[in-house]
Order: sequence, then structure tokens, then C-alpha cells
Amino acid sequence: MNRKILNLAIPNIISNLSVPLLGAVDTALVGHLEEAYYLGAIALGGMIFNFIFWGFGFLRMGTTGLTAQAFGGEDKAESVMILARALAVAGGSSLLILLLQGWIADLSFWLVEASPEVERYTRIYFEIRIYTAPATLGLYALNGWFLGMQNARYPMVVTIVLNAINILLDIFFVHYLGMHVDGVALGTLIARYTGLLLAAVLLFSRYRQWMSSYVHRMLLEVESLKKFFSVNRDIFIRTLCLIFTFSFFTAKSASFGDIILAANSILLQLWMMVSYGIDGFAYAAESLIGRYTGSGQQKRLTLTVKYCFIWGIGIGLLASLAYAVFNIHIIRLFTDQQKVIDAAMVYFLWTVAGPTVSSFSYIWDGIFIGATATAPMRDSMIIATVGVFLPLYMLGVSYLGNHSLWLALTFFMIARGLTLTFYAPRHVLRATSVQAG
Repeated sequence: MNRKILNLAIPNIISNLSVPLLGAVDTALVGHLEEAYYLGAIALGGMIFNFIFWGFGFLRMGTTGLTAQAFGGEDKAESVMILARALAVAGGSSLLILLLQGWIADLSFWLVEASPEVERYTRIYFEIRIYTAPATLGLYALNGWFLGMQNARYPMVVTIVLNAINILLDIFFVHYLGMHVDGVALGTLIARYTGLLLAAVLLFSRYRQWMSSYVHRMLLEVESLKKFFSVNRDIFIRTLCLIFTFSFFTAKSASFGDIILAANSILLQLWMMVSYGIDGFAYAAESLIGRYTGSGQQKRLTLTVKYCFIWGIGIGLLASLAYAVFNIHIIRLFTDQQKVIDAAMVYFLWTVAGPTVSSFSYIWDGIFIGATATAPMRDSMIIATVGVFLPLYMLGVSYLGNHSLWLALTFFMIARGLTLTFYAPRHVLRATSVQAG
């Protein structure tokens, strides 16, 4: 079982780690420019696009779970139709985003408190990167489908190539051409469409025969659509809560000033770097749990749960230890502005704790997605957001200032892990046992 998990997890970890590496390069490039507001603009721009694009994360997660179950049940036609439905939703959603971009921008800047300089450069970033929408959502659907087909290599290849091109373009535009946030956005735009083209080439090079199972009338088959949108509706709500939490975090960071915003954005990058590593095992859980749910193999499912947790928590503990040992040296990789470094060190203990306390919720997410037990995932995220994160911040901000944001985020992760642990026996393990019987 460990071999199967690692065969899926290692490519996912490699591809996932290239994502925060890109974010780290962007942060380091802009963080070494002469003004802190460039870094603030990247942080706010990233927040806005997280809100836009992460909301469609169901195109990746829901597609993986549904495809893995169809794969486990050896339903070739349904596997292909799931991809077709996901790509259709991606295309329609992208068109809507582009048509509404003006309203999205105005609403975003109305909601966020930022200095005039940060807002000015965030708008420049926004007006370029918004055109990545079709490529971003298309890649969600394609990578989700590959993972559901137990193929972690193709998403790894696509993600590494995409992010390598992005990093090289960012360095070229910012370091050599003297651009700033516009260079970062332009590099992202070019790289995303390159990645989409590569994913399409890989799809038809290996799965051309599978595509012959496509039946146009099945695209709108009622029962399949109901399941597709039911699963994806729950993931959408769950993801909106997650986006809200991180967007709220960034927006409130901006209200504490440009220095705190820059420091918090660096520390949040460190949280995300570890999450992408642990998510390698969460993605493996999605693929394998979906497969064993579809084929009714309860014993293999239970072993998958056990070993994915061992690996995920182990990575979290190692990351916490590394952050505790290397602390300020890590911060200096991102910026040479002493005020930002000093501010980051004040709040660094929260970053040390982050990988360990978050690891439980990341692995549970993969397990629940694979089982398509999305309703309890939705409920867990609502509880953690409305019942834990917001109250802790509101109660603590007057006394703790920026520490209240980190306190709220830490307990938000703990609440997610605890509630999913509570839901698991009833909604994942028992449900699968019944199906297996």
C-alpha cells in the first residue's frame, strides 16, 4: 500500500512544491524592489485571484473524486463524460469571469483597505492576470481528471513545465527588463496557456482511444449531472469559506499597514509551501480512496487512510522543526527590507506551529474528496470559518492586534481537523463499508 501511495504522492509533491516555489520567487523578486508596496500589491492581487479561481477548485477536486470512482468501477464512458462536463463548466465560467471583470475589480478594491500605492499596482496586476481564467480553469479540469485516472505523472509534468516557464519569465521581465507587478502578471499569463496546451497534447497522446467513448447526449444526462453538481456545489461552498478566510486574513493584514501586510504575506507563503507538500499525500488519498470506494475494497481503503495520515503528519512535524531552526534565515530569502524582517520575526512562532496543526485537515480533505463525501466537508468548513475563525479574530483584535489573525488562522485549521475526524466514521468509513458489503 505504501508503494501505491508513494507512486501517486511523490509526483504530486514534486508538482505541488513548484507552485509555492513560484510564489516564493515572485515574492523574492518583488520583495527586493525599492518599495514595500510592490510586495503588498502582489499579496492583494494574489488574494483577489485566489478568491476568483479557488472558488472553481471543485473542477479539480470534484473531477478527481468522481473520475476515480468511475475508474474503480471500470466505467470508461462515464470517466470520459466527467471530463467533458468539467471542461464545459470551465469554459462557461471563464467566459463569465472575463465579461464581469470590471465589476469584479471594483468590488474587490471596495472591500479591501489598502494604501493608494498598493491599490494602484494591484490594479495593474489584475488587468493582465484576469485573462488567465480560461487556461487556469481548463487546467483544473484536466489535472483533476488525470489524478482520477490514477495518473499523477501528467499533472506533475504540466505543473513543473508551467511553473518553470513562469519563473524564468518573471525573472526576465522583472530583473532584466525592469518591470514590476506587470512583469509578474505577464509571466503568469504566458505560462498558463503554455501549460494548457501541454496538458491537451498529453491527453490526446495517451487517451485518444478513451475519447471515442464520448457520447454527446450523455453530456446532459440528468442523474449524472445531478451527482456532478451536487458534489461540486458542496466543494464550491467549502472552497468559498476557505477563500474567504485567507482573503479576510490578507485584507485585515493590509489594514495594519504595508509593513505588516508584507510580513504576513511572506509568512503565509511559508504556510502554503508546506501545505503543498502534505497535499501530495492528500491527492494520493483522493485517487486511491475514490478507486477503492468505486470498487468496494474496504480493507484497502482503511490502509490508505492510515498510511496517508502517517506520511502527512510526518511532513508537518519535519517542516515545523525546520522553521524553528532556520527562522530568520528563511525570512531573509524573501526580502532584505529590515522593517519587514523584524515584523515577520515577531509573528514567526505561528508559522512554526502551522505545518503540524494543519496536516490533519489537509489529509482528511483528500479522503473525503475521494469518497465524494462532500456535504460534511462543507459543514466542517462553515463551522471552522463562522464558528471559530471570525469569532476569535473579532474577540482578540483589540487586545492582540496582528497576533489575533494568526491565532484565528491556527484554530481554524485545528477546527477543520477535529470536525472532519468526527464526521469520518459515519460519512466515509461506514458509508464505504456498506457499499462494499
